[in-house]
Amino acid sequence: MSQKALLLKSKQGAFELGSRDIQKPGVGEVLVKSYAAALNPVDWKIQAYGIFLQDSDYPAVLGQDTAGVVEEVGAGVTHVAKGDRVTARGDMVRSNYASFQQYMLADAHFVAKIPDSISFDEASSIPLGIDTATIGLFGPADGKLAFPDSPDIYKGQTIFVLGGSSSVGLYAIQAAHLAGFSTIITTSSLTHEGYLKSLGATHVVDRHLSPDEVAARVKTITSDPIKIVYDAISEADTQKAAWSLLAPDGHLVLTLPPTIQPEAGDNRTLKSVYGSPYAPPNAEFSRKWWAKLPEWLNEGKIKPNKVDVLPGGLEGAVAGFERMKANKVSGVKLVVRPFEGT
Repeated sequence: MSQKALLLKSKQGAFELGSRDIQKPGVGEVLVKSYAAALNPVDWKIQAYGIFLQDSDYPAVLGQDTAGVVEEVGAGVTHVAKGDRVTARGDMVRSNYASFQQYMLADAHFVAKIPDSISFDEASSIPLGIDTATIGLFGPADGKLAFPDSPDIYKGQTIFVLGGSSSVGLYAIQAAHLAGFSTIITTSSLTHEGYLKSLGATHVVDRHLSPDEVAARVKTITSDPIKIVYDAISEADTQKAAWSLLAPDGHLVLTLPPTIQPEAGDNRTLKSVYGSPYAPPNAEFSRKWWAKLPEWLNEGKIKPNKVDVLPGGLEGAVAGFERMKANKVSGVKLVVRPFEGT
């Protein structure tokens, strides 16, 4: 049987609606009927710059975030069954594991049940954002923090999250709150202050301030050394602000390549996170995190992003990519509905 899919037929080519076969799940896989798929900046960058995919990968399907209903499970899958409402993480280098189509395969470890209180649109915002946040904070390859098994594990400590209203930033704030950080400082447009505080932020600093002004403002909030900073924006100016506030033995998590060059003898560390649970260094941690995710969603300890549903079904993603390129998205996750218009 075939399905509709948003196809990228050639490197740096145009997106177009087409069809491709529906895949059958193998051992340890789940086939998800996708009712919502979220957009991420990496999607338009793959198309615009021709990155990550090989020539042999085309025609390709992109997208890594989906939510829907389990259509079929492969051998060995026991924690979800046909008909369950789920969110699932795709893999950007495998079209069968991509979300801009009506049916997506996923590794069963990265498929989580969602409560009825969370819509498919909202649930589709979870996978990539939460993976990038948590792998950067807790993952063995990139993170410096212990898995948040206890709510008091980082009680009394401070974390600074730059870009709190971005999708990754929103999940970094919640993960820090889950880990028990007493002071969670973030940068954002102040229009989002109330929302960010509802997720766990204790202080919101205006993102429009200069790096020096941001640093000065943070120092009025706490005099304690900040041992962990998560920069969800990772542009040159945000990296500068983050680095200036880091404790002598602190760690900076970046989502883009570093513009900082530590000097010899500097004991501060930095790492650009690769937020894929499919990467071997991240797999064990991510499986543990995803196993806990349904519990945290049910308890309201992890909440999805606010969403903006784009019209036009899968083809609506193209207009969404243009909005992303123009930096016209703030505080929401763009989402399409793959079955809309069918």
